[in-house]
Amino acid sequence: MIAAVGFFDGVHLGHRVILEGADTAITFANHPLSVLDPASAPRLILPLRDKIAAIKSCGVKNVIALDFTPAMAAMAAEDFAKEYLSAHSTVRAGANWRFGKGGEGDAGTLERLGIRAVTVPYATHSGLRISSSRIREELSKGDVETAASMLGRPLSFTAGVKRGKGIGAKIGYPTVNLDFGGFTPCLANGVYAVKLNGKPGVSNFGFAPTMGEKAWPSPEMEVNLAEPPGMTAGDSVRIEMLRFIRPEMRFDSIDALKERIAKDREVAFG
Repeated sequence: MIAAVGFFDGVHLGHRVILEGADTAITFANHPLSVLDPASAPRLILPLRDKIAAIKSCGVKNVIALDFTPAMAAMAAEDFAKEYLSAHSTVRAGANWRFGKGGEGDAGTLERLGIRAVTVPYATHSGLRISSSRIREELSKGDVETAASMLGRPLSFTAGVKRGKGIGAKIGYPTVNLDFGGFTPCLANGVYAVKLNGKPGVSNFGFAPTMGEKAWPSPEMEVNLAEPPGMTAGDSVRIEMLRFIRPEMRFDSIDALKERIAKDREVAFG
C-alpha cells in the first residue's frame, strides 16, 4: 500500500505528482500553524471538502484527514510514523516534508522503521518552485489566472446558495449569494469573471461598501449571471474563478454603481 503525505492545500501541480500512484492520501483537516502559531496560520486556498475532492480526482481512493492537535504536535517523529504511517509499505512526500515534534522526522526516519520513503522533486512554474504559499500570494493580488496555471485548473469552490438582502434585484442586477460554510476564500477583494455551475457571471467578493450601513461585516461573494440564475436558497453550486476585473470600490451613488456593473458585465461577457 502506497500513501502520499502532506497538507496539500490547493492540490497544485506539485501535489499531484506526489499523489501519483498512491492508494491513500494522509493530510490534515486544519493547518498545523493553526496550533503551533495561530497568528501565522494562512488563509487556505481550499476548504477541506474541496481539498478532499481534488485529491480523489487524482485517482486516490482513500483520504485520511487528521486533526492536528497540540498532542500530535508534541509526538516524537518515530511515534507519529508508527501511529499513522506504518500500515503503508511506501510513503510519498515532497522534498520539504517533515513530521514529528519540532519537524525532527524526515525520509531517513521512515527508512529506519522499514518504510520505503519516496521524496518527490518540486514542480516549477516560470522557473520557480510551485508552492501553496506562492499561490496564496497570487490570489491575494487577485491573480487567479497565474494561480490557475500552478494549480493546473481554475480555482473553484463548492458552496451553498443563501438569501441575500435583495438589493441587487432592486437595482436590476440580481445576485446569487454564496455560503462557504465558515470558509473565507483566499482572494483579493474585488470583481471577477466567473462561472457558476458552468454559467458565465460577474462576482463581487468583499464588503459591498456602497451599501453603507447595509455593507457586509465580513467578505461575502455575490454573483450576477448573464442569464436568470434559476437557483434558490439551499441549492449547492460550484463557482470557478476565471479572471480579475477590478478592485472593490465604494461608489457615491447607486446610479454610479449600476453604471460600473454594466461595464463589468461587458468585460466579463464581451
